[in-house]
Amino acid sequence: MGQTGRPAAGQQKRMANYELLRILSMLMVITLHYLSHTGSLLTPGEAAQGRQVLGTLIESFCIVAVNVYVLISGYFLVEAGFRLKRILVLVGQVLFYALAVPLVMLGLGNFNGEAGLYQMIPYVFPLQAEHYWFATSYVLLYLFTPFLNTAVKHMGKRQMQIALAGLLLLFSIEKSVIPAVFVTDRFGYDFGWFLCVYLLAAYIRLYGFSLLNTAKRAWSCYICCGLFLFAAVTVSYLIHEKTGALAYYTTVPFHYNYIFCLLGAAALFAAFGYVKIPAGKAADRICRLSAFTFGVYLFHEHLDIRNVWVGWIEEFLGPVSQTGLAGFLGHLVISVALVYAAGTFVDAVRLNIFRFTGRYLSQTRPAGWIRKLDEYW
Repeated sequence: MGQTGRPAAGQQKRMANYELLRILSMLMVITLHYLSHTGSLLTPGEAAQGRQVLGTLIESFCIVAVNVYVLISGYFLVEAGFRLKRILVLVGQVLFYALAVPLVMLGLGNFNGEAGLYQMIPYVFPLQAEHYWFATSYVLLYLFTPFLNTAVKHMGKRQMQIALAGLLLLFSIEKSVIPAVFVTDRFGYDFGWFLCVYLLAAYIRLYGFSLLNTAKRAWSCYICCGLFLFAAVTVSYLIHEKTGALAYYTTVPFHYNYIFCLLGAAALFAAFGYVKIPAGKAADRICRLSAFTFGVYLFHEHLDIRNVWVGWIEEFLGPVSQTGLAGFLGHLVISVALVYAAGTFVDAVRLNIFRFTGRYLSQTRPAGWIRKLDEYW
């Protein structure tokens, strides 16, 4: 990616261009969930209308979001190092949402879940039960960062290239070209794929990415990947409609470990490396707002919210199925904005609670032990 936008080794300052990309990635994630929940994607066996075609086009440019989010983390964590305090805050944040949301909904009389012992496991053990698959994979990845960072810093460029090529062949390239379901393929929804993306981010941080060494190349590559994904899904859908074949492969371009999904994510990440945001109020606001992105995800993807938030919005905006294409776009934009705003507000409340309790916990003996342990890193 060249040197544009790259911080010096060990620099901890948050960079507004990448924080803006983090915000954009979360908006894309909400968009992906909206399109899925509203039936606005081309689906084998179902008739294609304008909304499904447009939704699939939008999905093609947003599907890179999760890979982008992990790329940002890997790019900075490879230099920032491991902190026990950070992992405890992450786990605490996940537990906060897993437990607080049903309690609030119960208080409001909107909790529809069951209260049996077995049904409580996803709330009490959200990481182990994959209440949030992303959070489980991300926490596991963070736990492995000391080993990953030590490895990449002791490997040469050629060694990393060979290792990455092998991992991508196993996790991405094979499944991208062979129209069959592999037992080991979890479509990128797992720690193994996050490890591959993290190592790619580490390679970009250490050695750059010559393929995307200008802003024009990076943006062009992202656009081309999005159009290719749209074409791949559409052609597969049309073939299925005529022959009954390729039903599975219609979904493959929208798997996170599809090779062009990864390349598109790398291109968008590289493109934002050339985005210039001068230091000042705008940059500060972007950095403050980006701190809530993980909370936005935990809020709207909670087990008791993920399948109903679209219905809540449709009570105010009306069913998206009754809108035209322009109405669909407006419905999508307003819905995504509402979810992001609500998630940001809730996480701001959560942050203040954590800061308040943190001031007291920081004086305890366990907090002192954590600080001493973090000195080893």
